[in-house]
Amino acid sequence: MLYYLFEYLDKTMDVPGTGVFQYITFRSALALILSLMISTIYGKKIINFLRNQQVGETVRELGLQGQNEKAGTPTMGGLIIIIATLIPVILLTKLNNIYIILLIVTTLWMGTIGFIDDYIKIFKKDKQGLKGIFKVIGQVGLGLIVGSVLYFHPGVTVREKAVTTVNQTENVISQTPIEHKSTTTTIPFTKNNELDYAKFIEWTGEGYENWAWLIFIPIVIFIITAVSNGANLTDGIDGLAAGTSAISVLALGIFTFVSGNVILSGYLNIMYIPNSGEMTVFISAFVGALIGFLWYNSFPASVFMGDTGSLTIGGIIAVLAISVRKEMLLPVLCAIFFAENLSVIMQVSYFKYTKKRFGEGKRIFLMSPLHHHYQKKGYHESKIVTRFWIVAILLAIVSIVTLKLR
Repeated sequence: MLYYLFEYLDKTMDVPGTGVFQYITFRSALALILSLMISTIYGKKIINFLRNQQVGETVRELGLQGQNEKAGTPTMGGLIIIIATLIPVILLTKLNNIYIILLIVTTLWMGTIGFIDDYIKIFKKDKQGLKGIFKVIGQVGLGLIVGSVLYFHPGVTVREKAVTTVNQTENVISQTPIEHKSTTTTIPFTKNNELDYAKFIEWTGEGYENWAWLIFIPIVIFIITAVSNGANLTDGIDGLAAGTSAISVLALGIFTFVSGNVILSGYLNIMYIPNSGEMTVFISAFVGALIGFLWYNSFPASVFMGDTGSLTIGGIIAVLAISVRKEMLLPVLCAIFFAENLSVIMQVSYFKYTKKRFGEGKRIFLMSPLHHHYQKKGYHESKIVTRFWIVAILLAIVSIVTLKLR
């Protein structure tokens, strides 16, 4: 909204200084500051409101040190992240940008699913919350929307190398960039690092490109479901999900900025994605909201994000990565999410297998998800969180290096 106001003042009235709003870097910095202020200043008011409404965490007895002290801590703190993200985004971004629209829809969609889950747990006194099948249906629904929009919307394109044309009459050489629809993505750590999903159905014959959505949309659904569940499982101890997510999102911000900048993308020899740079403003607001939330979520936490926050975080990270054609980098960038997810799958699968085979279930980890395994080993949760943050920083650096290392 402010973007359009200052654009009007600049172009119509030529007011000095208003042109600065045209720069993504300026609006990103402003979004970061504004979201930090909202999450830290008004975060306390939201926490007090949640406490007055008796929106407290019900802690299951898992035999973890310091667990009982967390009982009654306000949850649904993901509302802080959502509010502190969306206000700067609405004020400072181009709201007609298809990527921004998708990210706003993702935030509200996943936030609603998480809110319903938390509501059932707290007010309906059902510790299981929203049934898993309904969560999956919600995630698949978002995947269908995101996948369909990214595939069919005319504003979602990539630009290939310019085509050179020679006008012999006027003796003029011109280069015309070509923007087109594409299901091409990026493969990290490889020299010819582009993969077209449509190639998977090339065997069907001529015109196979028209059916690429049969491959692309299911992949989008899988990624959104996997990453959102991974973020959900990571939210188990104070500051873990918010901190690791902020690091990963910051790395994605670098990718969106260079991919949406024709000069930088050309210099780095990476795919140029028109209009994707606008997502940098959203990312700045999101990072500011996560850091501001950490002010209250760091040990000992004054508030938990609940599924309202964790599902939203996972959904946003997935959509950002897919939009900037870096989804294949997620196993590296978000390796902590996947490790948490994998630890649960391994634990449950092995327990069921050994119980069926030997009559007694055995475990691989002392407890899953993975962070609880280290708690069981006697590590203080602050040490676990700090070390997970360090790993997340290393993973983010490795991911960023892929811009040049091929």
